[in-house]
Amino acid sequence: IEFSEIKDYHFGDDIRAIDWKVTARFNRPFVKEFIEERDLRVYFAFDYSASGSFGNLVEKRRKAIEMTATLMFSAIRNNDNAGLFIFTDDVERYIPARKGKKHVLAMLSCLVSHQQRSRKTGLKKALSHIANVIKKRSIIFIVSDFYDTDFVQPLAILKNWHDVIALKVGDEREKSIPDVGLIQLEDEETGEQILVDTSDEDFRRTYSEVMKKEESRLSQIFKKHRIDTINIMTDEP
Repeated sequence: IEFSEIKDYHFGDDIRAIDWKVTARFNRPFVKEFIEERDLRVYFAFDYSASGSFGNLVEKRRKAIEMTATLMFSAIRNNDNAGLFIFTDDVERYIPARKGKKHVLAMLSCLVSHQQRSRKTGLKKALSHIANVIKKRSIIFIVSDFYDTDFVQPLAILKNWHDVIALKVGDEREKSIPDVGLIQLEDEETGEQILVDTSDEDFRRTYSEVMKKEESRLSQIFKKHRIDTINIMTDEP
């Protein structure tokens, strides 16, 4: 809070802000006016695991970078500090929060050119690391497809100290599989492969049900811990 100016007292002003010396000098009430110094910090925790390379028309990672860039430029337009964590199953890169267009461009360049050291996702370890690093209350965007299970506890801890927003990136082909006959599916993170018959209606229905349950599970987690969620699909502008 910084002192701004002395002004005439008006009905409704806080009487605790009355400047008694100036009031006595001019024989009418004056109050001190203050302004709040904004020094907001916005961090982006970006999931760089291999599942981000999936996409029917556009890769999830590319869409996630576009969204992150939009939010970063919004932050500097608001004169806020922006910082970045890039993680897989561990935090691979950390850029402290600072202001300015050059700083944002450097972070985006880092995002585009980053070479992942691991293909796997580890939200639990990454969120625990972020909680230990960020001491001042901040806004934290977690940019991920959230294909992980054991991360609820560190997420809850992070939410207790910061404003956490989940930016979930998905693709339509993750929700349902079209009838294209025999195809080989591969897990991008583990390399595991499986041959499936997509012409089997029971298989397609079961797959869709499993994905709906997973989506519902995530939604309940976010709702329970009062975490705002932004769902972004790769085919959306």
